[in-house]
Amino acid sequence: MTMAPANCYWLVLPLVVAISLVYSASRHESWPRIWTHAVRLCLWILGILIGTTALLLLINTQV
Repeated sequence: MTMAPANCYWLVLPLVVAISLVYSASRHESWPRIWTHAVRLCLWILGILIGTTALLLLINTQV
């Protein structure tokens, strides 16, 4: 059974959230700081992923 290419991108969201929470929890001890750091880190990771995806799509569509 294979997944459609667009469906595999939805698996990135829970993975990024989990990575952000675990990394933030390893750096901070109070929950408010863990949540704020995790949200910022999640946005950074998603921004980098979206930016590189857009760049690769732009390069790929150039003939």
